[in-house]
Amino acid sequence: MADKAGDYDSSEIRVLEGLEPVRLRPGMYIGSTGYDGLHHLIKEIADNSIDEAIAGYANKIDITILKDGGVRIDDNGRGIPVDIHPKTGKSTLETVLTVLHAGGKFGDGGYKVSSGLHGVGSSVVNALSTHMVAEVYRDGKSHHIEFDVGKPTSELKITKGTPRNSGTSITFYPDPSIFKETTTFDYNWVSNYARHQAYLTKGILITVTDERTGAHEAFYFEGGIKSYVKRLNNGKEVLSDDIFYVDKQIGDSAVEIALQYNDSYAETMKPFANNVLTPDGGMHVVGFRTGLTRTVNDYARKNGLLKEKEDNLTGDDIKEGLTAVILVKLPDPQFEGQTKNKLGNPEVRGYVDKVMTEYFGYYLEENPAIAKKIVNKATLAARARKAARAARDNVIRKGAFEGLNLPSKLADCSSRNREDCELFIVEGNSAAGSAKEGRNPQIQAILPLRGKVLNTERARLDKMLANQELVSLIKGLGVGIGEQFNIDGLRYDKIIFMTDADVDGLHIATLLMTFFFRYMPQVIETGHVYLAKPPLFGLIKGTGSTRKIDYLYDEVALENKLTEKIEERRKNGTKIDESGERFKQAGYTAQQRFKGLGEMDAKQLWETTMDPENRILVQVHIDDAEKADAVFTKLMGDQVDLRKNFIQAGAASVDLDDLDF
Repeated sequence: MADKAGDYDSSEIRVLEGLEPVRLRPGMYIGSTGYDGLHHLIKEIADNSIDEAIAGYANKIDITILKDGGVRIDDNGRGIPVDIHPKTGKSTLETVLTVLHAGGKFGDGGYKVSSGLHGVGSSVVNALSTHMVAEVYRDGKSHHIEFDVGKPTSELKITKGTPRNSGTSITFYPDPSIFKETTTFDYNWVSNYARHQAYLTKGILITVTDERTGAHEAFYFEGGIKSYVKRLNNGKEVLSDDIFYVDKQIGDSAVEIALQYNDSYAETMKPFANNVLTPDGGMHVVGFRTGLTRTVNDYARKNGLLKEKEDNLTGDDIKEGLTAVILVKLPDPQFEGQTKNKLGNPEVRGYVDKVMTEYFGYYLEENPAIAKKIVNKATLAARARKAARAARDNVIRKGAFEGLNLPSKLADCSSRNREDCELFIVEGNSAAGSAKEGRNPQIQAILPLRGKVLNTERARLDKMLANQELVSLIKGLGVGIGEQFNIDGLRYDKIIFMTDADVDGLHIATLLMTFFFRYMPQVIETGHVYLAKPPLFGLIKGTGSTRKIDYLYDEVALENKLTEKIEERRKNGTKIDESGERFKQAGYTAQQRFKGLGEMDAKQLWETTMDPENRILVQVHIDDAEKADAVFTKLMGDQVDLRKNFIQAGAASVDLDDLDF
């Protein structure tokens, strides 16, 4: 091999200055340049205002989506300092907005508790915006500076007099050359973010305004995370109206917890560190679970609710029906990455464990009726867990990926490369027959379902594992269930619900969605679940070997197609018989409406619904887990009035394309 060392010198080394690294690798700083990354810009700026509120210097934040595509975030805090920074020789305001790792998040002079760990938020947003305007009000003066793509376009302008005593206003416009997917902000995302922050910061008023539509909301919750727990349990039958709440300072950190049990079988856990949601948990969650499990078992033993020979209740038993919000505040949070999905501070585990053990112990002693309900619920869960263990062990066995112990009704594919494989869950034997005949057997597997599967919203694992249809599905997927669940065992990259395009078909799809959301949410979260969209109509032209079918997926598409063809024939001089049927006016020989997948032969099913080149698939997302939880509670729970009102309110606007949870 030739020696090329002489060609490699200092000219090959690129030194990135200022905010260049951010524009070169934006994903390192905001996670992505898609929808999530775009909205992360709002969070980076607004979190600075939240930090002012946490520190006690602000009580109002206004977030405005502007008509011209920008966003303005305004608070009544102290205002970013504007004096000359001793290190940069520039105003502190300009320094904060143009220098990475410059801010009040480092050392002892800024914030004791902050959600912006890395101190890069404001400057990153500036770097990824075509234009930014900063206004600071303090010391009886207004201070104004503007930037283009992270670089100042003017000196700091100072004028006497301010519209208010103090505060900061930041306006920015995301750069479309960076955010190529979209630069349009989603009002619902902004509204949800504001609502959560208002729950987590007692006494703060946060308003959200959309100048594009006129929408406006204001959020203020005196009860803080207690109000949050109440909202999360809305529509569910709670074991008691009382909500356990504790807020304790431990050294320079604080632990705040609110919890309440409901009669469902699912857990709703919302852990936060310095107002940042940590969906992957961390040390605060470990401490909470340890303290909760120990405290409930100790109380149950002490009060004779667990017999001497009975095993202790497990964490899984005790978390059934639990709704909890955990908020820890600490001066030096150790998050994993800039997106902060998990908290790593080991000392926090002990803090939360101590608070739960002591104060939840007091709560159980002082509320024996509630304590008994909690223990009884956990005891029933333990019995169900033991009953389910044998059934689960029978369902899930080692070697399922290699084809062992697969359900007999599964027509599997021959490929063992998961990235290529698809599982079609098909309604009925008739459609399954056509699907098996028309599929690509190398990469497409077919699993037929008989009738409607069990509603798992109101079923424990033991009852679920007694349902043969769900057992077949669990075996086929290969991921296990309950405590044995492992996403790495998934045998298919795409899991596709292929049901009839009617009310019954959508009901079956909803039942399947409930199962995945409650028992396998990771499969949805990792992007593996899809809805097939079969056509409703076929427009037939010609007969025999010349026969051709145009497939349409709804009434609107059908009418548009017919209108287009009729106008096309008119322009070509064809005389149209207006009294005739529309499909004949358009030049077709027949019109077919598909009542179900079973009406299609194998060739039609392949062409319309299974062929990767032609089919329409709707990927299922969990964009808002709280909203999804509320929807499943209403649609699939016990309270008929909630379900009836939900259906009546939304039936007219339902569109299969909008099924994003």
